[in-house]
Amino acid sequence: MTPYDEAELRSADARAAQQLDLLNAQLVRNDMAPLRSLAELAGLPVLRKADLSARQKANPPFGGLPVSNLVHIFQSPGPIYEPGGVSHDWWRVGRFLHACGIGKGDIVQNCFGYHLTPAGMIFENGARAVGAAVVPAGTGQTELQVRAAADIGVTAYTGTPDYLKVILDKADEMGERLTITRAAVGGGALFPSLRREYADRGIACLQCYATADLGNIAYESPAMEGMIVDEGVIVEIVRPGTGDPVPEGEVGEVVVTTLNPDYPLIRFATGDLSAVLPGQSPCGRTNTRIKGWMGRADQTTKIKGMFVRPEQVADLVARHPEVARARVVATREGEMDAMTVLIEAEGGDRGRYEKSVMDVLKLRGRVEIVARGALPNDGKVIEDQRVHD
Repeated sequence: MTPYDEAELRSADARAAQQLDLLNAQLVRNDMAPLRSLAELAGLPVLRKADLSARQKANPPFGGLPVSNLVHIFQSPGPIYEPGGVSHDWWRVGRFLHACGIGKGDIVQNCFGYHLTPAGMIFENGARAVGAAVVPAGTGQTELQVRAAADIGVTAYTGTPDYLKVILDKADEMGERLTITRAAVGGGALFPSLRREYADRGIACLQCYATADLGNIAYESPAMEGMIVDEGVIVEIVRPGTGDPVPEGEVGEVVVTTLNPDYPLIRFATGDLSAVLPGQSPCGRTNTRIKGWMGRADQTTKIKGMFVRPEQVADLVARHPEVARARVVATREGEMDAMTVLIEAEGGDRGRYEKSVMDVLKLRGRVEIVARGALPNDGKVIEDQRVHD
């Protein structure tokens, strides 16, 4: 493996030391006190998208965050406004494209959107970082996409996982043979069957995990054993509804701190679920790996006309030190909602738990005490089993 840079191969201690230096610089930019160790990061508040949106409305466009070197302003649904820069690998996608084998001499058909949202520019900036030329294709006009790919000799695709199939199928229909051999995808699920179909066509397809706010968070390498955390971010996996890190291997919410000095986001909650994988990638990159996207952490559910939120379940657990985890399960009994609260503990007082459920959730429900380790490791604290017609 030829690394993108030396950072990909450094030791855990060297990485932690440099990350702490960069993190403290970010904290100073945010008028926050520096930390003595990365472990202290878990004590800082979590910034959620709803909080960022409220801050932006009160103090447009970026909520008072210390943005610098501003070149673009993007709008994502919400609306949420994100800054963009054009310096080398500003979004850190070049590292992912390099892992895909995309570089100088390649022509990339970039089918991410360029209108208001940043995805198109994110991947164009990454392609520029690795020396590849870009066809700024965006989405739609599939016949013209095929025509351009065939005439220009496009060698790589960037876009959502499924749109490449649309282009390839249209090329078959038009009798055109395309020369695409690599695909770097994101923004949607890459199903194994679709990856196999691309492989059968001679296209190596890898995916990344990126957001408009944070840029690249993690990415696949050819080893395809989880996703390697990007060198420009610190990733924590926390219990949904809290900012408390979970043990390695346990599913929780992805919280990210960026080390980009132009846009310092500290403990930004993505709302996505994932888990840390043990060990390092067989490809030789040494950073932490995560499993990739495993669902949404915001499991807010209306039961009996009342919203139940993950942070309420976390509060319920915090009231009882002997409780390891809890899960609220919503079901139907006839035409009525029903709620069961599963409490993972060794013994315990059911009556005390029932009182806490009423105090915290403001709803009456059954309490079942289950043994430690009995609840699935899927990150869910609220499970809706109702069938909604």
